Amino acid sequence: MKIALIAHDGKKADMVHFLSGFKDILHQADVELVATGTTGSHIQKAGFEVQRLLSGPIGGDAQIAAMAAQKELNMVIFFRDPLDKHPHEPDVQMLMRICDVHNIPLATNPASAELMFKALTQA
Repeated sequence: MKIALIAHDGKKADMVHFLSGFKDILHQADVELVATGTTGSHIQKAGFEVQRLLSGPIGGDAQIAAMAAQKELNMVIFFRDPLDKHPHEPDVQMLMRICDVHNIPLATNPASAELMFKALTQA
């Protein structure tokens, strides 16, 4: 199981907090984490093993979209900040479209991500 993790700057702490609550599930389900660069560094500092890609604005979102298009991902967790402007919004929209086209589960907030992670325990 491979999960991609992305968080806008205002949501990076939320991502780390969220993952900390599911540490046991992630280990039990033998989950491999991949993240955009800056998000990945926050996740690493919290004690998780994660493959880091480029930072989102310089291509990390596109790298994750490419992985989704090639069916290399089982789910994407992208904590978006809907109240802030993001210069790489076209990349964000492209990633979301690719997830929809290739039927990759995508959570954009902690509530939907929690439902998806709870499903891991039943898989």
